[in-house]
Amino acid sequence: MQDAASEVQLRDEEGGIRPDFLHAVADALEEGDAPRVRALTLDLHEADLADLIQLLRPDGRAALISTLGDDFKAAALPELDEGVRDQVIEDMPPEQIAEALQQLDSDEAVYLLEDLDKEEQSDILAKLPYFERIALERSLEYAEDSAGRIMQTDLIAVPPFWSVGQTIDYMRVADNLPDRFYEIFVVNPAYHLIGSVALNRLLRSKRPTTIESITDEDLRPIPVDSDQEEVARQFERYNLTSAPVVDEDKRLVGVITADDIVEVVQEEASEDILRMGGVGGESVSDTVWETTRLRFSWLLANLVTAILASIVISLFEATIEQMVALAVLMPIVASMGGNAGTQTMTVAVRALATQDLGAANAVRVVLRESAVGLLNGLLFAAIMGAIAYFWFGSGELGLVIAVAMVVNLFAAALAGILIPLGLEKFNLDPAIASGVFVTTVTDVVGFFAFLGLAALWLV
Repeated sequence: MQDAASEVQLRDEEGGIRPDFLHAVADALEEGDAPRVRALTLDLHEADLADLIQLLRPDGRAALISTLGDDFKAAALPELDEGVRDQVIEDMPPEQIAEALQQLDSDEAVYLLEDLDKEEQSDILAKLPYFERIALERSLEYAEDSAGRIMQTDLIAVPPFWSVGQTIDYMRVADNLPDRFYEIFVVNPAYHLIGSVALNRLLRSKRPTTIESITDEDLRPIPVDSDQEEVARQFERYNLTSAPVVDEDKRLVGVITADDIVEVVQEEASEDILRMGGVGGESVSDTVWETTRLRFSWLLANLVTAILASIVISLFEATIEQMVALAVLMPIVASMGGNAGTQTMTVAVRALATQDLGAANAVRVVLRESAVGLLNGLLFAAIMGAIAYFWFGSGELGLVIAVAMVVNLFAAALAGILIPLGLEKFNLDPAIASGVFVTTVTDVVGFFAFLGLAALWLV
């Protein structure tokens, strides 16, 4: 906790912002007590400041930034959720935004600008120094979620004929070096990438040594238009700390570092989890209307599948009227199938996202999941058949639900693996659409199998 506000603890034992700290800041803002606000927040780390901003009401966020003025830490802006970030930037004057951008790495600056409309971008960029403006404009031209958007344009590139001493002397006096870097890049006069030199090797080499003699040419440059998920996979696969980014002419245009990839992995994982729940793009800071709008389409799709399952049930209305036990037991079959399908689907979607599942092993994985579904179906058939027999005293009813359980869990396993594979084949996101289709299959097959068998054997 910071010295200026030591009387109020910042975080609780679970790592969240303490309510009393939040209330102290909110009360000071409401009372217009600027010295108190600054004493509480001036020394906060940018990540802590971002968490605080998100918890404040919209008017409190604007008041806090205004109170801090030139002491506001621009590095807090990229840490904010998208909705809060956009609202905060909207409340900030263009001059303050432009000043904040100059304090950030180029990739973070692009992150702040990319969701603004063209007119707002132009107003802010016009207030930046020429070379910074040109660099950001070029980065904004790259596709969203591409390597060009997440790369930093601040890097160190030297010619191969320089000596180690020249390079070190250059880094000591240059004004535009990146805040953190792990290697320097070696380029020819056309800025084509030759290789790199790790900082530890540079510092261990004698001053007269030429850069060319210690250059590592075994690089894995990333095309500027590569998708950020593929970039993250390369970092994981080859244990990279940083990687150069090259354009279509193989010229060095930027660098991606491990901290950029951590953010990409977190963003992609969160996105997949939210999409599988039908709430992609949603955050707790969204308004009631935005949240309702984002959830409505998913709930509407689920309504359609529920109606379809109800239609199947209505086909066996007479059967259910003759044996009430069917109405008691049929939700069990559908529920078990739905859960089994969701398990398989979750594994399949994740494997597709990490490229652990593809054409090379698709058949083997489908057979594996089918076997798992069949085996689970047989196990739960025995369990549920025995329960139905002791519950209703009918061996035939136990046999019907046992067979239905086998059929539905097998169908759930097939649907859980084949539907994501099919969606991926047609370039559709399995994380978004798989859940609706899998639920439809398990509900329809479960009800049809159970009630159909009951109609044949029991009624």
